[in-house]
Amino acid sequence: MPAPAKLDLIPPELRAWLREALEARGFAEIVAVTEELNFRLQDCGLEVSIGKTAVGRFSKALKDQREAFSIAETLLSDMDIAAEGELHKVLVQMIATSAVQMIRAVREEDGHLEPKDLMALGRMVKDLMASSGLREKLLADERERVAREAREALQTELAAKLEAGVARGSVNAEAARAAREIMGFA
Repeated sequence: MPAPAKLDLIPPELRAWLREALEARGFAEIVAVTEELNFRLQDCGLEVSIGKTAVGRFSKALKDQREAFSIAETLLSDMDIAAEGELHKVLVQMIATSAVQMIRAVREEDGHLEPKDLMALGRMVKDLMASSGLREKLLADERERVAREAREALQTELAAKLEAGVARGSVNAEAARAAREIMGFA
């Protein structure tokens, strides 16, 4: 198994700082950020040096992730709940296809699949499945709310018609009371 990436070995607070520094600088100024990171590592007493290539890859991954989230947010904001559910199904299929292709590529190259990559893929599928279940629940709740509002509107309309009938004298007050009890809104 290959050695872990140096960025994976630095303390979480320095990774958080790196993420914030890159975002603040628009994912640019890689050399300056790398120098600052290495100074911070020395100040912490760590004898590790991170190269600008590693920071550049990290910056690109963060930028790509931010763009993907932005695109997904734009797509989802324009959809209703039912369309979001369909999108989740498509995303799960795409992730499953990507996983199969990734495993096939590793097998053909007679290489090894990084456990970190496999865990990330598994976590992504798990999170997507969980959010898909949540979307289904939201859809069911929305249907229930619409049905309840329709029932309440119908009851209000029928009650108003009964009251109008009593006021006109076409419905006996006792018959209206009995009708309200029978219809469940007495």
